[in-house]
Amino acid sequence: MASGSKVIVVGAGPVGTIAAYALRRRGVPVVLVEALLAPEIDCRAASCHPPTIAMLAELDLLEAGLEQGLVSPVFHYMDRPTGQRIARFDIREMQTPPEHPYVLQWEQYKISATILERLKADAGCEVMMGARLTEIVQGADKVRAVLETTDGVVEIEGDYLIGCDGGRSTVRRLAEIEFEGFTWPERFLKVDTHFDFMSLRPDLSNRNYFSDPDEWMNLFKARGPDGGGLWRAVSPTLPEQTDEELLSPDAIEARLQKFCPKDGPYEIATVALYRVHQRVAATFNKGRVLLAGDAAHVNNPVGGMGMNGGIHDAVNLAAKLDEILNGGADAQPLLDRYSRQRRKAQTDFVQAQSIQNKKTLGEKDPEARAKGLETIRQAGLDPDLHDAFIGRACLIDSVKVADAVL
Repeated sequence: MASGSKVIVVGAGPVGTIAAYALRRRGVPVVLVEALLAPEIDCRAASCHPPTIAMLAELDLLEAGLEQGLVSPVFHYMDRPTGQRIARFDIREMQTPPEHPYVLQWEQYKISATILERLKADAGCEVMMGARLTEIVQGADKVRAVLETTDGVVEIEGDYLIGCDGGRSTVRRLAEIEFEGFTWPERFLKVDTHFDFMSLRPDLSNRNYFSDPDEWMNLFKARGPDGGGLWRAVSPTLPEQTDEELLSPDAIEARLQKFCPKDGPYEIATVALYRVHQRVAATFNKGRVLLAGDAAHVNNPVGGMGMNGGIHDAVNLAAKLDEILNGGADAQPLLDRYSRQRRKAQTDFVQAQSIQNKKTLGEKDPEARAKGLETIRQAGLDPDLHDAFIGRACLIDSVKVADAVL
């Protein structure tokens, strides 16, 4: 490695920590910068699809994921108005199943905390928590980051800087990269509860999609902070509804009871209301500044694809930076290819599929709704259609196609 070569990674969420860890596994010195003092505990992202699991295994992270997470090979599509299960998909039953035939429900904050512990023990990685990026200065051979810390203003220099700092990315803004796309008019409501829905409905799995023309819902199970199980229900709201209306205990109770009626009230752990976007950065590389994860792309949560795409970015980019910094490869062609590959994965797969997922679950036209549900029903019954459906839904096709882009 060239003397003094290092990479600055901004953002210590799952994508940033995996980017830093993947670089360290390849011997690249890293400075990991995070504005928060500790990883934020948020169960919003928790699904790791089979291609992501393969990457976690290569990084020696899968054992920790299996200890902390929940193996979920099956997912269901449900029709809320009739109460019927539309289709069952089992990754293990694919005619040619992937090496890891399941989705691993491993919450993003657990991923970050697990990797941070390893990085803090690694002399080749400097971890700077509570450091907020305020300026980026690009030079011909280096990039400099100006940070506000509890000890004052600090400047650090590296060969490249990777922005993994979320949908409101400071890195993307400072690099003046457009974030193309749109924002959904409705907000999404996330409700977490420890109640075990399978005790109420044995036809459920750890991952469920409820179709409803007025108010669809995703219902997923994760291990939760204490390992005892935490269910996450995500559903849309109406644009005209106020925070007070949506967050009132009665409204939240009525929402859960609509999908899974039961005697007595639900015990609610946490509630969050947030806006949802479908956006992709115009480019993932600009000079010595690179983007990955939500800093580069955001999508609605139907299908659990967002964090996966970001992890795929991080692993892809780490390999290319290794070729550049350790192998002496020409940087610009490789980094341009990174942008082409990962933008295609987003535009052709994650964006397209997540938008279609949301449309199918919330379709209001009776004829179109019946047709969409019948398509899913047939996919659950026919082996070829079953496998093709999983290939798209679990990002198996996305990785194959994107990696082939030259």
